[in-house]
Amino acid sequence: MTDAARRAALDTLAAVRERGAYANLVLPGLLRERRLQGRDAAFATELTYGACRAQGLLDAVIEEASGRSVDKIDGPVLDAVRLGVYQLLRTRVGAHAAVDETVEAVKESSGRGASGFANAVLRKVAKADEDAWVDRVAPPAADDLIGHLAMQYAHPRWIADAFWESLRANGIRSMGQLQALLAEDDARPPVHLVARPGEISADELALIVGGEAGRLSPYAVYLTGGDPGALEPVRDGLAGVQDEGSQLVARAAAVAPLDGPDGGRWLDLCAGPGGKAALLGSLAAIDGAQVDAVEPAEHRAELVRKAVRGLPVDVHVADGRESGLEPGYDRVLVDAPCSGIGALRRRPEARWRKQPSDVDGLAVLQRSLLEAAAALVRPGGVVVYATCSPHVAETIDVVGDHALLDRIGLERIDTRPLVPDTDLPLGDGPHVQLWPHLHGTDGMFFQALRKV
Repeated sequence: MTDAARRAALDTLAAVRERGAYANLVLPGLLRERRLQGRDAAFATELTYGACRAQGLLDAVIEEASGRSVDKIDGPVLDAVRLGVYQLLRTRVGAHAAVDETVEAVKESSGRGASGFANAVLRKVAKADEDAWVDRVAPPAADDLIGHLAMQYAHPRWIADAFWESLRANGIRSMGQLQALLAEDDARPPVHLVARPGEISADELALIVGGEAGRLSPYAVYLTGGDPGALEPVRDGLAGVQDEGSQLVARAAAVAPLDGPDGGRWLDLCAGPGGKAALLGSLAAIDGAQVDAVEPAEHRAELVRKAVRGLPVDVHVADGRESGLEPGYDRVLVDAPCSGIGALRRRPEARWRKQPSDVDGLAVLQRSLLEAAAALVRPGGVVVYATCSPHVAETIDVVGDHALLDRIGLERIDTRPLVPDTDLPLGDGPHVQLWPHLHGTDGMFFQALRKV
């Protein structure tokens, strides 16, 4: 039998392949159910998330080594071979152990014939290292550098192109910056916690959990590892798991300067699953404000209710485009549905599921939500538009659509001062585009706009 850590990884990969599950939702349950802790849990996590993240590169290597399309390989065999190739190319696991354990797993699931196929493929892969295989399966760097980098750092080509377009649109024209971004996006991200304002400070939280206070958000704490759900402050509701970039977005909505007094009516127009609504609610409690949170799906609205329990937040199950709420809000957050390509490092399998065509329909929705927000905010009030995607069509093209902004009565304001003092680059404005390789956050975009 394969060891328990590899078995947990294989079972998670099967769930991802067979029913479109998310690895970060399946694996923790398996680890608890099978009582895997410490080094075993860490090994299973590395294998699972690493193999999901690198799938495109692994498949290219498998096809080259086997002379067979991965579409022609039985699912359980493919899961095991992907896991074996990942161990050979991207871990310190000895080649002998990686090959033998994989062959045994295939023999158990699919018989001797399939195990012979797996053995032949893995032994061929083991003859060269990752760099050599990348040179074999990627476009030549001299002819197509972006294509080469996309394969090297396991990204679909269209996402590498979208990153490069966004970097250039934000004044960054160094191909070295694209390489650094792809490399960081290909690495396992640190865990970011948010200290609930009014309940605990970031310094206090860092001391309790053995973490480090964040560099950008005054509420952020960085963890080096472990299960954040097992931490006492998280269990007690004093802290949550939230990327530092997302924290900055919620904070910007709460502190953006208004024309006129703040009447305390705040709105989160796209609230699910509730992370930003919870931080906004915590800040509202301090300022004596009240938040309305809108989410169209009942099951996600329930997640919002759990996240904001005890906070001055009312949850409404409605479409943000036609919420039925009374206009006159001082502050509106539009954390718009998006392609999510700025947060790929936290959803390791997501990059291989997304398509360029996803962006077109989302851009229409994003403009509609911004228009709805403009109708709900009072004159002199502020709308903060945000996405967890740097894609130009979802970011600059939306908030830079002057015809749209003129029609709905919004004007952009410099958003960079809404990020606490930092020496890290924030670009030329007026928006803020965060990057994993420059800021250590997800690729969040946000722009503050004032109602004329």
